[in-house]
Amino acid sequence: MQYFTLNNGLKIPALGFGVFQVPDPAQCEQAVTDALNAGYRLIDTAAAYMNEQAVGRAIAKSGIPRKELFITTKLWVQDASYEKAKDAIERSLNNLGLDYLDLYLIHQPMGDYYGAYRAMEEAYRAGKLKAIGVCNFYPHVLTDFCETVDIIPAVNQVELHPFFAQEDALKVMKEYGVTPEAWGPFAEGKHGIFTHPVLTEIGKKYGKTAAQVALRWNIQRGVVVIPKSVHLERIKANIDVFDFELTKEDMDKISALSLPESGIVDHTDPAFIKMIHSLKVHD
Repeated sequence: MQYFTLNNGLKIPALGFGVFQVPDPAQCEQAVTDALNAGYRLIDTAAAYMNEQAVGRAIAKSGIPRKELFITTKLWVQDASYEKAKDAIERSLNNLGLDYLDLYLIHQPMGDYYGAYRAMEEAYRAGKLKAIGVCNFYPHVLTDFCETVDIIPAVNQVELHPFFAQEDALKVMKEYGVTPEAWGPFAEGKHGIFTHPVLTEIGKKYGKTAAQVALRWNIQRGVVVIPKSVHLERIKANIDVFDFELTKEDMDKISALSLPESGIVDHTDPAFIKMIHSLKVHD
């Protein structure tokens, strides 16, 4: 496994396992168990995924020493305030059955996320959170945030895949020392990513699939990837990306596929904002 070093010195695996859209408790627990058995050590969940408890059960029964794991979860918009965030951190710790989190992220830049981040900074200083960061902070939002807060976010988890490379966003993150992390590294299956001719042709040179090439491309850009699957064969295949290296020509061909806009979600759409605010993850 390759590791990146966050801006506070903490090491994060370059590839982890995501559990977005795996709400069934038994299926989620089995998928995380399979991932841990396959060698994954970074597990990424969120309060909004409604599966923290299932992830916690898989961790508990794995027998893997806690210090070898890197567990991430996220604060939901419903809890985006100073006081609510303090409660949310404790709730996630209890759900996961953990004494601390390796990384805790603001899920969306909505609500009083500045107040929430102050609570996260306090929990970070207290050792409950080993690193803190954000998600879906576009360059202008991240810039304002980094110019305002006391502790620069360690990570910004955003949509990053060959069809939405976000090179300008990566430049801003690099300027502030924020490590990029990719949600949707497979573009949620859009653009024919698993059979795309460019990715497939490059993969043939290395005996790899288009999916493996897409993951490797992001990793070589310094991006942490967290692919999700509930199928054991794919879980194993997704972590098998550290025995080859793409050339500059390969990298450029893949980057050339990028489009100017996301094909998955428009974070500037008022209807999307209202939908996010309406989603409640607890009473």
